[in-house]
Amino acid sequence: MLLAATRKTLATPSAWHAWRSFGTVARLKLAYDLHEPPKPRTTPDNAPILFLHGLFGSKKNNRAMSKALARDLGRYVYALDLRNHGESPHDQQHDYLSMAEDVSGFISDYGLQNATLIGHSMGAKTAMALALQSPESIADIIAVDNAPIDALLSSDFPSYIRGMKKIDRSHVTKLADADKILQEVEQSLPIRQFLLGNLHRQPGQNIQTFRIPLDTLGAALSHLGDFPFKDPGQVRFEKPALFVRGTKSKYVPDEVLPAVGQFFPKFRLIDIEAGHWVISEQPEEFRRAAVDFLQKQD
Repeated sequence: MLLAATRKTLATPSAWHAWRSFGTVARLKLAYDLHEPPKPRTTPDNAPILFLHGLFGSKKNNRAMSKALARDLGRYVYALDLRNHGESPHDQQHDYLSMAEDVSGFISDYGLQNATLIGHSMGAKTAMALALQSPESIADIIAVDNAPIDALLSSDFPSYIRGMKKIDRSHVTKLADADKILQEVEQSLPIRQFLLGNLHRQPGQNIQTFRIPLDTLGAALSHLGDFPFKDPGQVRFEKPALFVRGTKSKYVPDEVLPAVGQFFPKFRLIDIEAGHWVISEQPEEFRRAAVDFLQKQD
């Protein structure tokens, strides 16, 4: 549901321009949850897994899967809130180079080595961008239902922003009232529940408002379908990469697989019978695919 796979034909910056831009944005200190393995096989700073959510998501969306991977692999899992999401700071700049720079700063600040990146949708493109820019700090990646291409953003997202802004203007105190408003733009209950997970109450307040900066994210929609690197002849990730796609999703069609292979020549592809929300729809199949891939890298 996040990014349609239709290729864009507009002129875009070169990979060299993306490389020059990386490192020039202000890094934000990201909020995170650390999931410790019951029987550690490594240390918190060696071979950790970093889990990156999608648009309108947060670290809490990946809590159950993070715990499962920590248990099965004996590795520490950091579930991050990307900028402008969850408990992480807000900034008017919201693009993949900025998000990748934040994650790079997180890796540097905590002295992490040989990290695995797992990202869904927006988080997948963030993981891909960081792997291509700073391969020395990344051991491997798992990209869930997204590809390193320019794509058109789904028309659903502007309507979600409008619906959430209407909720803010309505000064709701009950979740049921917010849900009723959101039904005007989205019929799926699971998707509404996902979006409403961003509501919170300020201390001492009864009114529920959205934690995420709706104006900033709304302005970012026009370029969140883009990918900052355009030329695989200039930048590649020569380490293992697993691409997981939902067979009922349209975000990683067969025609984009050559581009995946050019940027990530050691990639493997796993198809799971699911829509775009692969991890939540088929958690056990995703867990098995991720564990199998990562165990082979040990």
